[in-house]
Amino acid sequence: MDNTRIYYLTGRYLEKSLGEAEQEEFQRLLQAPAHQEALQAAFEALAGEPDMNIPRDEALLRLLQQALNSDKPVRRIHFLPRWSWAAASVLLVLAAGAYYWTVHKKNTHTVAIAAKATDIGPGREGATLTLADGSKIKLDSLGNGVIAKQNGAQVVLANGLVAYDPTGNTNGEVVFNTMSTPRGRQFRLTLPDGTLVWLNAASSIRYPTVFPGKERKVEVTGEAYFEVVKNPSVPFRVRVNNKAEIEVLGTHFNVNAYENEQSIATTLLEGSVRVSVANRRGPGAVVLRPGQQAQLSNADITGIKVANANTEKAVAWKNGLFYFDGATLAEIMRQMERWYDIEVVYENGVPDIEFEGEMTKDVSLNGLLIMLKRTDVRFRIEGRKLIVQ
Repeated sequence: MDNTRIYYLTGRYLEKSLGEAEQEEFQRLLQAPAHQEALQAAFEALAGEPDMNIPRDEALLRLLQQALNSDKPVRRIHFLPRWSWAAASVLLVLAAGAYYWTVHKKNTHTVAIAAKATDIGPGREGATLTLADGSKIKLDSLGNGVIAKQNGAQVVLANGLVAYDPTGNTNGEVVFNTMSTPRGRQFRLTLPDGTLVWLNAASSIRYPTVFPGKERKVEVTGEAYFEVVKNPSVPFRVRVNNKAEIEVLGTHFNVNAYENEQSIATTLLEGSVRVSVANRRGPGAVVLRPGQQAQLSNADITGIKVANANTEKAVAWKNGLFYFDGATLAEIMRQMERWYDIEVVYENGVPDIEFEGEMTKDVSLNGLLIMLKRTDVRFRIEGRKLIVQ
């Protein structure tokens, strides 16, 4: 069992909010020797959470200690004082290998912590495919097989991946498909030339069913990761929000182009790309090397800045992770809006806090809020609205 799940179940137990199925899962967890180290560390950390107001649970303490392997010394469970919650977070990492938070405060104001026990599940695979005639196919629950026939290709769904199988039968007309993901969904796609695309939540890609002529051109909104098949004679171009254009021969790169982010960010992992302002050639274009990022301001699209990039952070979403190193609370909340399909509202402005750490994206909203409760921020949930107090 993943340590994040252990942390989540322990927190739900302490808050007395375990459902019937979760209660049975937690009882099995108590009897599983392989998970006792992680379980004990989670209990040590969460039982000392200053804002949960949880009394010492002697019954659970006895169960935890009795379940430890007999050939290992029984370690005393310490209930941490109010001032030591940060140490508890570090303890959880060292003892259990679970997620950690370190919070850097830029101001001197202390905001208390609270969360309502409302649970919203994490995002998952899913998308809508719009065909050339405008008809739409929802991919969330379809089985494997041919799901459509387009000019020159069969559209095949296999294990969460859409691919185009060329038939050779084309009337010469260029037709386009669009794959789009709502908030709370992401999906994978193999383009007609074999290029792999990962599409993040609230994103889209428009592409021809067969690439014609001397270029391969697609249009993207939101966020996508590309592994482009090399073909020097037919360059691959990505048009981004009608503001930027990326030209490649064969490479791995990520483009983040959400309208509510400060900039369109193109991060190169492998190969070489040229990034330019849309509809403009010449001096405005920049060529990236692996490990670099091109940033084009959403507010001012006249110039492109190049900086060294944290590539691990750029593609964390593709690898199933939230990566929060150096992220502000506002940045984290925007990610949460897209992944959990929620609306975030700030009652008293945006708290000036930065974070470090990472965690898996398969945790529920309530599980993530248990982690965020270790910062000096209060939350409450009303339906699908997360209110930051």
